[in-house]
Amino acid sequence: MADNGELVRPAALDPAVDISIIIVSWNVSQLLQACLESIFANQSNLKLQVIVVDSGSADDSCAMVRQRFPDVTLFDMQKNVGFPAGNNIGIQAAVGRNIYLLNPDTEIIKDALPIMLNRLEADPALGMVGAKLLNTDGSLQSSRRRFPTLLTGMFESTWFESLAPKSVLARYYMEDKPDNQPCYPDWVMGASMLTSRAAVEAAGGMDEGYFMYSEELDWCRRIVEAGYKILWTPEAEIIHHVGASSSQASTQRHINFNRAKLRYFRKYHGRLASGLIRVVLLKNFWFQIAIESLKWLAGHKRPLRKQRIGAYWQVIRSGLSPAGY
Repeated sequence: MADNGELVRPAALDPAVDISIIIVSWNVSQLLQACLESIFANQSNLKLQVIVVDSGSADDSCAMVRQRFPDVTLFDMQKNVGFPAGNNIGIQAAVGRNIYLLNPDTEIIKDALPIMLNRLEADPALGMVGAKLLNTDGSLQSSRRRFPTLLTGMFESTWFESLAPKSVLARYYMEDKPDNQPCYPDWVMGASMLTSRAAVEAAGGMDEGYFMYSEELDWCRRIVEAGYKILWTPEAEIIHHVGASSSQASTQRHINFNRAKLRYFRKYHGRLASGLIRVVLLKNFWFQIAIESLKWLAGHKRPLRKQRIGAYWQVIRSGLSPAGY
């Protein structure tokens, strides 16, 4: 499969299958079980194909799926292939009229599936429908976006975010659109993306040059560039159990996130733009090291400060070259 996904195509169509649901999972057996239970409890009269791509879990995920959900198609990959590659494996096995990428830490609420399906199939101009995501406590989770600008790339998800001009992030997070009305974002979060087969065939699969993060942004951009619109509808609700943030800084998470961001900007905005953002991101981590060092000198939670300094230093040493370049 090519990095940009153009060689990835769904399997032969079975018109009787309304939706092929693809879940890429890694070490979340209990959440995956709850997700699958919610799908079958709320599938209404829809005919579904459910595909689980297990990305080398060390827990009992595969055994659980085989035992409790024998009708689910399981790909036991034996290693962590990454989120884009895992979804591409599922796409190649999908036979439904529509393809739904769903995170394993989600739960379908009531008639979310038929609502999204009806919206998608009622308008041929639509390539994708995103649902309203809810946190575990029922509060709204931000899940719709406009495409990032150069300034967005410099400020978003960095220590400098609080210094960004308000209009930059307000535009990015679509704060001008009410939360109770449908809208047409540039892209939606990858936890829930119902996509038409035609849009998938036009745009190709996910870009495997990403390992994790920004792959849904890239995929949505290619779907939009293929001539399709994306709809976000609050009528369809999905619970997304985002894990509680750890006080420990994850070195690889920081590296993957920022290298993915840089890949996106290198791919769509060029070498100069990605190079400029890379400089800003590296300065961001140098600044965080300085802050953590001052806190360490002040005697505040020294083991934590030491761990964070080490993590941020490893990020800097990685160089943060754009993923795949």
